[in-house]
Amino acid sequence: MRASRLLPPLAVVVLGLTACSPIVGVEAAPDAANPECASVMVSLPDVVAENKLRETDSQATAAWGDPSQVVLRCGVAVPGPTTDACASVNGIDWIIQEEAEVWRATTYGRDPAVEILFDPNEVASSTILVDLGTAVSVVAQDSECLSLNDELELPTEGS
Repeated sequence: MRASRLLPPLAVVVLGLTACSPIVGVEAAPDAANPECASVMVSLPDVVAENKLRETDSQATAAWGDPSQVVLRCGVAVPGPTTDACASVNGIDWIIQEEAEVWRATTYGRDPAVEILFDPNEVASSTILVDLGTAVSVVAQDSECLSLNDELELPTEGS
């Protein structure tokens, strides 16, 4: 899949990419300068879902594959309660948003939040989330994401 099809729907790519681009154009997240993002970035793996890490042109961003198959941005808006699907992978809670050609996985309960963009037809979400879990775990989790299937303890009458 061409990188130019992977990211433009999410307004992440600043300039069109080609397979021969040495540097990936990725828009920095609003809180990219957060010191916690620096800790995430230095913990990133060299390979994600069998794709090699490439250089990007923005702070607190990363991309793997040529063309880009996985793009990470640290410092995106911290999500609040949601009805979107939640997944917990190796102790990391993620909100998964399934869009037309690109899926978005955003950490839940961590500030700053980390966003990962990928095409599920090209790379498996489970592999990506496992591969990036160690790096993302350097940001402390302060709340859990509950899916609609999780039971909530509601107060009963008289308690």
